[in-house]
Amino acid sequence: MSETAAALASPVLRMSTARGRWVITATVLGSGMAALDATVVGIALPAIGRDFHAAIGSLQWVVNAYTLTLAGLLLLGGTLGDSYGRRKMFVAGTIWFAVASLLCGLAPNVEVLIAARALQGVGGALLTPGSLAILQASFAEEDRPAAIGAWSGLGGVATAIGPFLGGWLISAVSWRLVFFINLPLAVVVVLVTARHVPETKAPGPVPRLDVRGALCISGALAGITYGLIAASSYSWGSLPVLVPLAVGLLLLGLFVLVEAREPEPMLPLGLFRSRQFTAANAVTFVVYAALSGLLFLVPTVLQVVHGYSPLASGTALLPVTFIMLGLSSRSGALAARIGPRLQMSVGPLVIAASLLLFIRISDSGDYLTAVLPGALVFGFGVAIMVAPLTATALAAAPADHAGIASAVNNDVARAAGLIAVAVLPALAGITGDSYLHPAALAHGFREAAIMAAVFCAAGGVLAALTIRNPSRTTCTETTPQGFNCALDAPLLRTLEPATPAQAKESS
Repeated sequence: MSETAAALASPVLRMSTARGRWVITATVLGSGMAALDATVVGIALPAIGRDFHAAIGSLQWVVNAYTLTLAGLLLLGGTLGDSYGRRKMFVAGTIWFAVASLLCGLAPNVEVLIAARALQGVGGALLTPGSLAILQASFAEEDRPAAIGAWSGLGGVATAIGPFLGGWLISAVSWRLVFFINLPLAVVVVLVTARHVPETKAPGPVPRLDVRGALCISGALAGITYGLIAASSYSWGSLPVLVPLAVGLLLLGLFVLVEAREPEPMLPLGLFRSRQFTAANAVTFVVYAALSGLLFLVPTVLQVVHGYSPLASGTALLPVTFIMLGLSSRSGALAARIGPRLQMSVGPLVIAASLLLFIRISDSGDYLTAVLPGALVFGFGVAIMVAPLTATALAAAPADHAGIASAVNNDVARAAGLIAVAVLPALAGITGDSYLHPAALAHGFREAAIMAAVFCAAGGVLAALTIRNPSRTTCTETTPQGFNCALDAPLLRTLEPATPAQAKESS
């Protein structure tokens, strides 16, 4: 059988085989490497700022440069995997990510670090869509739920270990090890993938790549983010703020025009004809902006204001991960029975309450009374909301666009975090090097927590007004396997929605 024919053959891997377990290992390590990097970098920000004497705007770019290229190229990365081989793109993305990680670790100044972080995002955009797509395309149909469940569970364990490991590396040696640790992981991923992971691709001719769309959305996000971050150094009415914002908005409009005219767009605009899909993504944007913006500041406040070590600040929010691992599947099952509207309305309100509880961090560093209550309530709020939110975004799209719909929801969440990290510190008065001064940082954090809580609560109200529960008739007649009514619990236990590859595999 030729390589092309093999790529199009029915998947035959089984969970009970050694090769099947190796495939899961490769995808868990690959996707976990990208996810952990985003987590531990937040813990390293105070150390990076001290070493490079960086202002808050530079630290915002250390986070956002990665998110920017990842969000802008994620849909294109999924298309490349479908078209040219998922294993090939997964390996290419892993190698790219490792080389960029090496550049991050060797960076002599913050400018080089920011550029290397942007390159990391490109690698992440290539490897992230491939992890779930490989499982979906390689395993026999009856073994896919178990494979995805194993991927989800092991990924959750990796997410829980990441902050602890990152904090220990920063405290014991240097923040640079946070990036160097990716190198041996990448070697293992490449070797295991090359030996055990089968190559798969979507059947049919190779589609035309929507390069214009990818360039427009990446440029739009870059312009908007640059303008918002510049507001921490300049006035909102100044040219350094207004010009990039205008360019970003112009490119965003151009992206919509390009996608409307593109024969094979990376983002089919017809998806947004569904009011439920549009509403779910609007709620995603509002809620993820609120929680991402504040969580950007929490590790820094713990370290600068209260003297937490990187290790202690990295483990402070571990209860959130454990609560999500324990309750997300149950939350999904509940939404399958009663519909998503209640949980999507209540979840953001619970998260908003947790953000108000976090205000106490500005006054007290005691973990049991100031940090843990907010972390516990936050974990419950996220567990209530995430599974129904992701499932609603998926179910609101036609079956042949399920993967694209999931990728759009993923991108909306990342773009929300990108913009919130850029704008919230400036709105709260955290500018220049004020984050290194405990009193100024504590005051700004209080303001940021209140704003984030109000914004998150607005997301709950928006869900109550716009989200609709599917009728039993619709579920029975239009969804052969209950996809619109029964949530795929193993998949929904992750914060990473499905990849663009799954759209073609499910059709």
